[in-house]
Amino acid sequence: MSKIAKVFADLKAQGRKGLVPFITAGDPEPGITLDLMHALVRGGADVIELGVPFSDPMADGPVIQRASERALSHGTTLKHCIKLVKQFRQTNDHTPVVLMGYANPIEHMGTETFVRTAKDAGVDGILVVDYPPEECEDFAKQSKAAGIDPIFLLAPTSSQARIDQVGKVAAGYIYYVSLKGVTGAANLDTQAVAGIIPQIRAASSVPIAVGFGIRDAQSAVAIGKAADAVVIGSRIVQLLEEAAPAQRVQLLEDFLKDIRKALDQ
Repeated sequence: MSKIAKVFADLKAQGRKGLVPFITAGDPEPGITLDLMHALVRGGADVIELGVPFSDPMADGPVIQRASERALSHGTTLKHCIKLVKQFRQTNDHTPVVLMGYANPIEHMGTETFVRTAKDAGVDGILVVDYPPEECEDFAKQSKAAGIDPIFLLAPTSSQARIDQVGKVAAGYIYYVSLKGVTGAANLDTQAVAGIIPQIRAASSVPIAVGFGIRDAQSAVAIGKAADAVVIGSRIVQLLEEAAPAQRVQLLEDFLKDIRKALDQ
């Protein structure tokens, strides 16, 4: 059983919902990322999604785009992201970390090299936005063989064939995009999400995490009624962007604690 699978099994046994926060590595400044990761754990994160900055994102809205631009301006690369996970593992060996990004940096490094170095660093999952499941079966196999869960996206526009395909290859959790649009959009339709979840469950026993558009405790609780976990990204990145440098770590921890408390109630 993978580390991610164990976390979700424990959550299910406890009757609790998972909390999966996202931050961009190297943002707002490169030296703070490790402290932010530990703050997420103190705030109640069950899994951490660490964004790999990329210059030409397809799914990210303006908030995360700006975060990637800042991180890239600081020289943050895929190698730096993997190194951050290795540093995180020096004091935390239980919280799963998922690298989330795009195919180009991985292809540039080489998939075999990436999988090997990610495994050595302690990466638990990989979500590549522009790797459709039907086109990366070899990569998914390499990842699974190394103990890294390949995580795939589904969306309101996903066909039954795509849902079935993801159900065959996904591990860790399936990331359901709650809306038609980019990260940070405000048109969250909780009823529509609740309506599609049973269709996904029929195709896979892998837990379902829902993201895009979840900004506060209220929206997290609403989505958590149907999903196994909620993913919060743009709102966190926006908070870090707007906060005074000295307040960022504590602000992040407090924000997540409020979400965790609401989900557990």
